[in-house]
Amino acid sequence: MPENTTFGNLQSYRNYTQPTVKRLFGDTSFRKKRKSKHQENVHKLLEALALHGSMTTWEIAQLHYSDIPAIRTREKELRRLLVGRKDRGKKSLGVLDVGLVVSEKIKIKQNISNYYRLSLHGILYCLDILGFRKKDVDAMAHNYEKTLPMVFGKWGYLKSILDNDVYRIQILAEGLFLDNIHITKISKIPIFEIITYLNVKYQNYYESISEKDLADQISYWFYTTLLIHSTMNRKMEKTELEKWKKIFANDKKLKRWFFGFVKETSKFYSDRFDYLKILEP
Repeated sequence: MPENTTFGNLQSYRNYTQPTVKRLFGDTSFRKKRKSKHQENVHKLLEALALHGSMTTWEIAQLHYSDIPAIRTREKELRRLLVGRKDRGKKSLGVLDVGLVVSEKIKIKQNISNYYRLSLHGILYCLDILGFRKKDVDAMAHNYEKTLPMVFGKWGYLKSILDNDVYRIQILAEGLFLDNIHITKISKIPIFEIITYLNVKYQNYYESISEKDLADQISYWFYTTLLIHSTMNRKMEKTELEKWKKIFANDKKLKRWFFGFVKETSKFYSDRFDYLKILEP
């Protein structure tokens, strides 16, 4: 876990982090709607980390400036965006405070530097708000394949099978199927039950969760919601399901990982129904 990092599960992101950061930093991209200078600078910082991966503040400043004085000035601005600022007794939260970015100390030769990258909450916010094009999502996936290994670490493979359906992750980042899982009742596949158990499985990690566990929760969520058909056309539904099955048929590691969770889900409901039998007088 990166230093000084605390973030909660998906429900924590949806109920607390997402509304908080939308209020502080905006609910639409600075490119779509005029923002305050502060919000615009935050979006540019997050975009730089998304498209370039882990960087120091000096490296981020160098993306737009070449002369040393300008880089130093920009670096000071970036530090304030990261850690916030306190003026006249009022403190503004930085992106580190709200958990969109994490800090890691990395040794380069003989020097130890602070490197910054997006957290998983930061990745969701970027996908939701910044209006990324497909090539931007591809770049983020490449930079964060170790952070979200079961999705971004499989990105090229998933694109080869799902094509543009892989970019449905941007819709998921809005939190739609966490907030309105009753939508999934229309399917014969027990999507509602799987997502309900997914919430139960990680319910004790609302305030704090390891990055690995959060990555698993997001990944289970992603693969399950791919089962929600994007069309009401029966022939297309069958085609989408075949694509979904192909993902796991061609990757044994991915299959073991995901269907291990499916078996866990099945056992959960089986145990609950067994308990109901015990209650019968």
